[in-house]
Amino acid sequence: MSITENYARLREEIPDDVTIVLSGKTRTVEQIEEAIDAGVTDIGQNYVQEAGQIYSALQKKAANLRWHMIGHLQTNKINKALRVFDVIQTADSLEKAAAIDKRVERARKKIVPVYIEINIGNEDSKAGIKPEEHEPFEEYIEKLVRNMSALEHLRLEGLMTMGPRFGNPEDVRPYFR
Repeated sequence: MSITENYARLREEIPDDVTIVLSGKTRTVEQIEEAIDAGVTDIGQNYVQEAGQIYSALQKKAANLRWHMIGHLQTNKINKALRVFDVIQTADSLEKAAAIDKRVERARKKIVPVYIEINIGNEDSKAGIKPEEHEPFEEYIEKLVRNMSALEHLRLEGLMTMGPRFGNPEDVRPYFR
């Protein structure tokens, strides 16, 4: 199935008020361009440098998209990330959020939407807050949400999670309850 056909099928199954963020990881510029031509409005990238290269290659088409940082964001890459990304989905600590906030202010950018990344599967291969490391987790998250919401140049929009990968999609459901 082509990217265009796959996206059309997804749009039929998913309500219009739900935003589909296409993961551009390992995709070529041509494949991403096909997705844009099919109607994709939001692109997620794992790596700052790769996103910058794709953004440059797509030129005007890139400017009409919302770019999401969906990979682990290193503090030393925040400035570069803010040149490309409109949304940061991988804020995994108050310290990281505060660093992003400070860089947004320095860059004189508008408010940047952020998501708290939670590693719900406790997978070593994935970044994010591990619930087991912050007991009681509900209290930890409530405090983090309060503190992040107080940052002047960020808008906390929600949580970003990825469950473990299983052959049967039903096996992942317990991680999202």
